[in-house]
Amino acid sequence: MKLVLYSASWCRDCREAKRFLEQHRIPFTEIDIEEAPGAAEEVLRHVGKRAIPQFVIDGEWVQPYRPGRGFLYEEMSLRLGLVQEEA
Repeated sequence: MKLVLYSASWCRDCREAKRFLEQHRIPFTEIDIEEAPGAAEEVLRHVGKRAIPQFVIDGEWVQPYRPGRGFLYEEMSLRLGLVQEEA
């Protein structure tokens, strides 16, 4: 699995997303939209807004948080195969 995290140093939800990935030892590449030329525009082009954090998992763009709810621990754990979905 290839995972890219679009983030910014000032973003609390981005820091939480990074902490989640590191805690579960999931390798990822981080792209800071404030430092990488064109990164903010790339997010805008794919998701229609400048919303971070964003995961790109094997080419699929995924928003790992919801405004007002924060990081989606259960949903991301399922999506990344950390837990099995109950039948």
